[in-house]
Amino acid sequence: MNIEVKLTDTPKPKPTDESKLGFGSIFTDHMFIMEFNGDKGWEHARIEKFHDIAVSPAANVFHYGQEVFEGMKAYYNSGEIFIFRPDMNAKRINNSLQRLCMPKIDEEDFVEAVKKFVEVEKEWVPKSDGTTLYLRPFVIGLDSKLGVHPSSNYYFIIIAAPGGAYYARGIAPVSIWVEDEYVRAVRGGVGFTKTGGNYAASLLGQEKAEEHGCEQTLWLDGVERKYIEEVGSMNICFKIDGKIVTPMLNGSILPGVTRDSVITLCKDFGYEVEERRVSLDELMKAADSGKLEECFGTGTACVISPVGYLVNKDKKIVINEGKIGSLSQKLYDTLTGIQYNKLEDKHNWRVKVC
Repeated sequence: MNIEVKLTDTPKPKPTDESKLGFGSIFTDHMFIMEFNGDKGWEHARIEKFHDIAVSPAANVFHYGQEVFEGMKAYYNSGEIFIFRPDMNAKRINNSLQRLCMPKIDEEDFVEAVKKFVEVEKEWVPKSDGTTLYLRPFVIGLDSKLGVHPSSNYYFIIIAAPGGAYYARGIAPVSIWVEDEYVRAVRGGVGFTKTGGNYAASLLGQEKAEEHGCEQTLWLDGVERKYIEEVGSMNICFKIDGKIVTPMLNGSILPGVTRDSVITLCKDFGYEVEERRVSLDELMKAADSGKLEECFGTGTACVISPVGYLVNKDKKIVINEGKIGSLSQKLYDTLTGIQYNKLEDKHNWRVKVC
């Protein structure tokens, strides 16, 4: 793919205090953009100055939700920059695009676009421990015509934001509210895609969680409301009686890149891993019997997020005395060690950019 690069004449000052980066509020100098025009396909790939885009108020993305996105990171270590398993993001965005009747992007072109964009913005990759350059590739429908139909014109854009360490004070277990009134997704729907509508559907549940003093929401299946699915921004895993158990991918759960990596690492560590339906009742019984040893979320942003408490109605389950478990810590250390080129990468997940 030929990518035209036009650098800005007015670069922005870069943050000097990387301890105050936060997340998603500071953007780099440039953006990648490519257009899809009817039968012409994807064309005019370019990297140019970060700017607002002109979109019609009647654009398809606003009224009918044709939008998908990905979340990725770039990592710095000793003068080198890496990304992590971009091939999986390329496959997943295409699965999302197909489900929402949007044109696929050649997977090699997707990876090439990400790598070239990171290379151009390499000075924006923060260098402090735990910091990253967060990457947001996304596709939106542009047709300015009301009426429910797939768009014929699209933008594929990548923007980036330097982000601070997710755990500035160390990994702290979170509390999770089990939501049994509202549902996030159903089988046959778009739960397995990374589209904005899924996140909009999770907001009310998140508000309920916060009202009950919890930080995250654990969603149940949309039919029987008895089987564990995922947390609002993470997949979920349990260590039950020495085994690693995680809800199987059934069409309503996002196939997380970190989830897949954790399953592989757990097998490397010698654990038996079960991908299957996990009922809330089974989880409660495991907790009551002392067999629920650890619980942790997995995701690009947090990597590993240990769960200290589960709250279901008036019942509070304390997991591992509310502390991070040894497996959760080992997985976090191993994954971040691979991502930052500090540990051996046996599975060839790490991709050097420059």
